[in-house]
Amino acid sequence: MTRHRHEKFRRPGRLGCVALALVFTAIFCTPAAAVTKRLIIGTGTVAGVYYAAGEAICRLVNRTRAKTGIDCRAEVSPGSIANLQGLRTGRFDMAIVESEWQYHAWKGTGRFARSGADPKLRSVLSLHHEAFTLLVRPDSGIARFTDIKGKRINVGNRGSGHRATVAMLFRALGWQAADFAAMREADLANQSQALCDNRVDAVLFTVGHPNHAVADAIATCQARLVPVEDPRITRVVSETPYLQPTVIRAGLYPGQRTPIVTFGTTATLVTTADLLPETVYDTVRTVFANLKALRRMHPALEQLDPKQMTTEGIIAPLHEGALRYYRERHMLPARSR
Repeated sequence: MTRHRHEKFRRPGRLGCVALALVFTAIFCTPAAAVTKRLIIGTGTVAGVYYAAGEAICRLVNRTRAKTGIDCRAEVSPGSIANLQGLRTGRFDMAIVESEWQYHAWKGTGRFARSGADPKLRSVLSLHHEAFTLLVRPDSGIARFTDIKGKRINVGNRGSGHRATVAMLFRALGWQAADFAAMREADLANQSQALCDNRVDAVLFTVGHPNHAVADAIATCQARLVPVEDPRITRVVSETPYLQPTVIRAGLYPGQRTPIVTFGTTATLVTTADLLPETVYDTVRTVFANLKALRRMHPALEQLDPKQMTTEGIIAPLHEGALRYYRERHMLPARSR
């Protein structure tokens, strides 16, 4: 009995040692790419271009998961300001934000004056242009931007970049809430319905075009796009580094035969200095290696230009992972290298 007990617990033979060695090798010598690296991208509402762009980027990044180990997920959010706050708290690893609010977060101005400048904010790349958009009911009596005074308007959800842009614009024009019959706060996903249900006369928001919420309102209740022009607005745009004159191209929507003059910003992908350089490098490399596929994933991304994606709307310093990729591919202007 004693002999059998000792045989039961005897040391493993050569084959047993080999098996144990393989087990320990699998546990402790797993290639780095097999280790999952979380990459959560803060985007916007489901109806907006930010969410579509974030989903498109994650789709491309996840195709290379076996090689890079990156598991990417686009997460719905109220918009730019909430995204920048989410980066500070660690809720997001990357975020899509308007260049306007990237500027304020980096400088500690505007809505970020109380929390202060974010020294860890880093740029990754820029995406599509965004236009400040005025969409009105056909019976609203609004033919030009200043006609919205005294009307029922939707200014957007709290925490969104376009809500803060509206506030900045109204300050420049000397307008207050009392100048309007009503100021609603429906988000992008619900504002077109509010317009067509005759709960508001006009909606104001910043978005990439074409946008399906705009298309739905035009198809459902013959809503119209109205130019955003005024000498006071022109002055603000010319004095602001993150704004530029822009147009909504003709023919993007049924019945839109002429370009719509307005101003706009650039959608940018940002992160923090804490994100691993390899994660940012692999993400940037995947985006540019699959740029043709990315352009096909949403109409607002069709005009993406590699030269503009490394410069336009880039306020905060480039993350070292992005900088490494751009330098390797000679994609930066001479002064930035």
